[in-house]
Amino acid sequence: MPSPATETSLNRIEDALCFIHGHLDESLSVVALAARAGWSRWQFQRVFAAHTGLSVAQYVRELRLSRAAELLLASDQRQLDIALACGFDSEISFSRSFRQMFGCTPGFYRRRGQWVSMRMPITFDELPLPPAELTPRMLQIRLESRPAFEVVGLCDQVNGLFSSAPDFSTKVPALWQQLLAKGIQPSASPLIGVLDVSQAMDSGASFPYWAALESDQLTSAERVGLRSLTVPAQQYAVIPFQGPLAALEKTLEWFIHHWLPASGYRGRYGFDLEIYPPSTGASRLQGAPTRMEYWVPVEPSPCQSAWLNLSV
Repeated sequence: MPSPATETSLNRIEDALCFIHGHLDESLSVVALAARAGWSRWQFQRVFAAHTGLSVAQYVRELRLSRAAELLLASDQRQLDIALACGFDSEISFSRSFRQMFGCTPGFYRRRGQWVSMRMPITFDELPLPPAELTPRMLQIRLESRPAFEVVGLCDQVNGLFSSAPDFSTKVPALWQQLLAKGIQPSASPLIGVLDVSQAMDSGASFPYWAALESDQLTSAERVGLRSLTVPAQQYAVIPFQGPLAALEKTLEWFIHHWLPASGYRGRYGFDLEIYPPSTGASRLQGAPTRMEYWVPVEPSPCQSAWLNLSV
């Protein structure tokens, strides 16, 4: 159970987040936000970072630019109008900041027509928080588009979260142990777990799981004895995860049952991805605390997205 002090700090941060979301088109100073929360500037920034993993300035900047990115894709508004609506005082400053975050101009982003690095607001309302084991606990989901790519690795059928007899907690680490025992992990290549939900059986309870690497990271000799899979182009909601892998199940349940229904997006049967940093070792794939991202295929629901439903 969270302590009363923790609950109070969470309530204050929730209030600060709600205020930020409703005033993105206005000047937002850390000093004013701290005063509103009843903390000094230093205290507010420290507590905000502890709960969200982000600085206040970073959260506001990335949220404004992400809202601008969605408006570029979902409307025909002029770039200047979008810049002003998202709290920028000129199209020049907007374009410069946009390029720094997304690596391209607003015009190119619009023409490409794909979600890339689009941060979603950390929302609450009546939603419960993710598992207490996570650090930070307030998760910011982002939207990404990824083109088709090929992986090579080992595959086994596993029973997942919705199975009456789940075995993924034993089968998945064993599969990774077999792959890493081959000693072929390139130093700069992430490990990729692929959950082929498109081939799911028993209403999604059982599916093929791949412990894999991107194929272009391996030589022909290193690919011997491994199987290949092409993951099609998909749009994803990306869940950041930092904590013991035992908490991943609860995190996904939180995402599926609470975040997703309120987000303006819906899940799709496709290929879920687990992206582990290159430095991830065998111990971190067998239960030790780790940092990774879980990518869930999604598409906009018939209603508008969470961004366009924000009152600003």
